[in-house]
Amino acid sequence: MADASAAGTSPALTVSKVDPAAGTAAQPAKPRSSRDRFSFIDRFRGLVGVMMALGHSSGYFNGAWKTLDMFDPLFSGPGQFGLRYMGYLCAPGFLMMNGAVSWFSYTRRIVDGSSQWQAKWHIMQRGLFLILVQLTWVNAAWLAFRRMNFTHIGIISTIGISMCLLALFINWRWYVRLAIALLVLAVHPLLISIKYDAAIAWQRVLMQTFIDAGSFNKYPVLPWFALATMGSVMATGWFVSWKTPRARIAWSLAIGFAAIALAAFVRMGRGYGNLSPFDTLGSYSFFLDTKYPPSLFHNMWFFGSVCVMVGVIHLIGEAVPFLVRWLGAIGKVPLFFYCAHIAILSLVADRFGLYYRQGAVIASFVGWVALLVVMYPLAKWFGGVKARSKNKIIQLI
Repeated sequence: MADASAAGTSPALTVSKVDPAAGTAAQPAKPRSSRDRFSFIDRFRGLVGVMMALGHSSGYFNGAWKTLDMFDPLFSGPGQFGLRYMGYLCAPGFLMMNGAVSWFSYTRRIVDGSSQWQAKWHIMQRGLFLILVQLTWVNAAWLAFRRMNFTHIGIISTIGISMCLLALFINWRWYVRLAIALLVLAVHPLLISIKYDAAIAWQRVLMQTFIDAGSFNKYPVLPWFALATMGSVMATGWFVSWKTPRARIAWSLAIGFAAIALAAFVRMGRGYGNLSPFDTLGSYSFFLDTKYPPSLFHNMWFFGSVCVMVGVIHLIGEAVPFLVRWLGAIGKVPLFFYCAHIAILSLVADRFGLYYRQGAVIASFVGWVALLVVMYPLAKWFGGVKARSKNKIIQLI
């Protein structure tokens, strides 16, 4: 959840002299214009935020979560399956967009005359801020602000740590970054097999921070960092190499479908890269390989899915923009949207007990619509505040 404004200008205006292979920049060709945005990135991030809100609404209003184990989910029917599976796109989507926007932010700062260290430190500061937000606001919000919890890290911290790691080599050539990401994805299934005792604090913290999933952290850094790095690779195409909407759409779809096909091949192998068995092709179990931690199949499948969805959102935005334009208001302030909607859900449903886990699929959708009615104007309002403000804290949110 990097700075929404980092993707805020046209490649023709700011990075027209960027070397697509190296990912480093010369001098800017023209001044930036706030009117020229990579709107398809904002809109996709908005879509991910809306999908995430539905998943979290289900978490608070869906009675299935009284018994459902998110580490090993079983579903009573297609409605519950669809409600849960749709949210699987969210974490990969946020990590990839974070990597993409971080790369663009770095490149834009280099164009504006910052040193490499200054541009990298800016990304690291944002990453450290996300870790702080997780340990304070996010953890407390999930607990309906009953108490603070400094002994848990989650998706926001994982994004922050990934930003700090990515900043170290964000200036390297795209194919080197791609090689690093693929190496991490390939090695992670081997690292998961490391035996450790979750009752021993240092072993639990070390393994669940980086490799495995558990009570300390469901989002281990290594596989999600790899997706953030893949996002930075795609950014070279989205923001520089693919000059037109048609090229960005075509390449996004082609790369996405190729990745999905490769993921299906890995899944059908029923061995390396899979963490749970499946019955038949097309069954629930085929799609629900482990997310906590993510398997190689999961990461490849959703890397491809994110690329395809970016292409689809871009295509819709070019053909019938009014259908997706509203998503941009949410996508410009993803961290604000995340922090605010968790707090609203936890206070209304958990703290005040309003229909807390008493419904099913329909109740989840009703809660989701009510949440969006509140959150959409809040997101638009804060987007305006952020655009006008020079306050450093507000710019970090």
